[in-house]
Amino acid sequence: MSIHINAKKGEIAETVLLPGDPLRAKFIAEKFLTEVSCYNTVRNMLGFTGRTKSGKIVSVQGAGMGMPSLSIYVNELIDIYGVKRIIRVGSCGSLQAEIECRDIIIAMGSCSDSALNKHRFHGLDFAPLADWKLLEEAHGIAKKLRIKIRVGNIFSTDKFYDDTELCPWKMFAKYGVLGIEMETAELYTLGAQKGVQALSILTVSDNLVIRKSLSAQDRETSFTSMMKIALALTI
Repeated sequence: MSIHINAKKGEIAETVLLPGDPLRAKFIAEKFLTEVSCYNTVRNMLGFTGRTKSGKIVSVQGAGMGMPSLSIYVNELIDIYGVKRIIRVGSCGSLQAEIECRDIIIAMGSCSDSALNKHRFHGLDFAPLADWKLLEEAHGIAKKLRIKIRVGNIFSTDKFYDDTELCPWKMFAKYGVLGIEMETAELYTLGAQKGVQALSILTVSDNLVIRKSLSAQDRETSFTSMMKIALALTI
């Protein structure tokens, strides 16, 4: 067991799907997996293990909001439970007018305003990137399933609400950054550090340019196309 995950060794699969919302983890486990067992209830950050339709064992673990929270769970999943592949299945805001709610973005890399990597790399810049094999496979699966996706750069921020005059997402949008969320830069950095495959598959829940958004319930239960891609990666 770890501090934040009360699973026993062997209860967590080598492949973990990582939503931020623990209730989305529960929804994924109940809708997409069979033979499901709940291995974690610490702080109500739910974690489940079950089987896909193909019989592959996969786990789903809530990770909370923001890079510090995600970092806790990813470190423990890798270092204590031996996880080899982590696929973030989360939501993001669109930074481009033409990318609509429920569209899917696969993050090739991630900009960030977080100080985490500044501390790690002594003030130098590090470019967090997806695992190429997972990215390539996810792109191929989406084409096969005829699911429309966008692949490109995103922006991982520490601020959910930003009322500053020079709002940074507007600057990144001018450079073609597709979406904004709060976790991927740290996930990709830890994947690189620890030699683990990492990928973020994101469903657009808001468009910041044209000011459209989905409800909290929609964010929790309606992102099924993203899950079809993520679960196919575990086969």
